[in-house]
Amino acid sequence: MFKNAKLAKLLAIQAKLRYFRHLNNLTMSAILALAGSNSSTSINFKLVQYTAGLIEDKEVQLLNMANYPFPLYSEDYEREMGFSNSLVELRNDIMKAKGVIISVNEHNSNPSAYFKNVLDWLSRLESKFLEGTEVLLMSTSPGKRGGLGSLEIIDKLLPRFGANVSAKFSLPSFYENFDSEKGITDSTLSERHQMVLTEFLSKI
Repeated sequence: MFKNAKLAKLLAIQAKLRYFRHLNNLTMSAILALAGSNSSTSINFKLVQYTAGLIEDKEVQLLNMANYPFPLYSEDYEREMGFSNSLVELRNDIMKAKGVIISVNEHNSNPSAYFKNVLDWLSRLESKFLEGTEVLLMSTSPGKRGGLGSLEIIDKLLPRFGANVSAKFSLPSFYENFDSEKGITDSTLSERHQMVLTEFLSKI
């Protein structure tokens, strides 16, 4: 029994070493961009999409989280079913990126249950899945606070996973300040957005 446990531990260590060698051989994606929402009509995804479109000199991988359904995390589920291929692929995409753009939605002044669940799953698979990663953290909502409550919570949470939140931006009153063709229509907010994006890109 002891020998079997020791062998299993050794095999797990070897598998992890092989994974990191494989990761080092992969082409680094400069920037990964996603929203913390799984809604097919997410306004936070629209903000991320717009932001990614402003980046000209770096590779950007845009993820639509509506295509990433995950079951509610539980120890029982993890023990019985393990980690899904979608979760492993998401973890790999994040760890290959030099920088990540995230725009978080808000439910009752908190991050959505969906995004918190994504973070729970990722941290079980790799506790420091954002180690050494620069993050541009954004939020928006139809209200005047622009999802600020959610942004503040996630801002405190991401460093636990190794992230450096290097720039932040909140867009209030999305439907008044954003146009699908023009982008951010308020000049002051547009200048602020460009400033934090420039600050973020300078660290990639």
